[in-house]
Amino acid sequence: MVRKKIVIGTRSSKLALWQAEYVADRLRKQYEGLEVELMHIVTKGDKILDVPLAKIGGKGLFTKELEVAMLEKRVDLAVHSLKDMPTVLPTGLSLTTITKRLDCGDALVSPKYKTLENLPQGAKVGTSSLRRKAQLLKARPDLDIHSLRGNVNTRLRKLEENFDAIVLAVAGLKRLGFGDKITQIIPREICLPAVGQGALAIETREDDEEIKQMLEFLHDDKTADATKAERSFLARVEGGCQVPVGVYAQVEDDDRLSVEAVIGSIDGKCIIRDKVIGSRNEAQVLGKILAEKLLANGGLEIMQSLGLCCLDKA
Repeated sequence: MVRKKIVIGTRSSKLALWQAEYVADRLRKQYEGLEVELMHIVTKGDKILDVPLAKIGGKGLFTKELEVAMLEKRVDLAVHSLKDMPTVLPTGLSLTTITKRLDCGDALVSPKYKTLENLPQGAKVGTSSLRRKAQLLKARPDLDIHSLRGNVNTRLRKLEENFDAIVLAVAGLKRLGFGDKITQIIPREICLPAVGQGALAIETREDDEEIKQMLEFLHDDKTADATKAERSFLARVEGGCQVPVGVYAQVEDDDRLSVEAVIGSIDGKCIIRDKVIGSRNEAQVLGKILAEKLLANGGLEIMQSLGLCCLDKA
């Protein structure tokens, strides 16, 4: 090891800081004497908290400013929730490391009612995700679902004040020590997760070979292959925060890769869902094949109804 100091760019939310500190701690333990510093950077998504994500730009809201800092060489790397990452990165940057996925699930937090099935008719549910909204309304069309923004602590506080239940990522709750708040992990049969949910992504400059080599010990091949398929699906359908798209891939015991995905209308009345299985070596191809199937079976009409079109994408 030649590098004596590494600067990690991070947002200032408690979850982002947990993620950055986790990587910093692993680096310090791996490389004796290495100094790791965190640089806090405010993103557009952090500044605008009173508007639903779908209305202010979707993917990239929580990454752009961090990427500028990397390109300007003010920081060496950035740690992200993979689900926040756009499928196309700025020239000169790359996703160097994908960590082992903690838990891909969505958690219902409802101290009074506990489960989705037990929520009363017309229950008020908070979530920032159109993906969750569409799939929950498919299962429970009677629910009254409202946009809920803010960090995990803020959302938990708002639950007590305004909602019968809220839905958050299982991984985020567990990482912040709120695993005991989870009253139900919503089955994937009801709600497929966001692309890359539960995994961390470490983004670096493409030409920084030393940093890339130093991060290799954090990379998880199975999660990387699975999320490669998920991101390939997402790239084909152009789905970000603006579109209800869920997808989950996993490496099976026979080393094959299964990929399941959903495209849905925001009101949950039209849900297109399918699955493919193939070689994990063809992860990107599988993601694209599944996207084509869903688009051909009604997904394209949903995308067009939302003002998005995928026809010109190969």
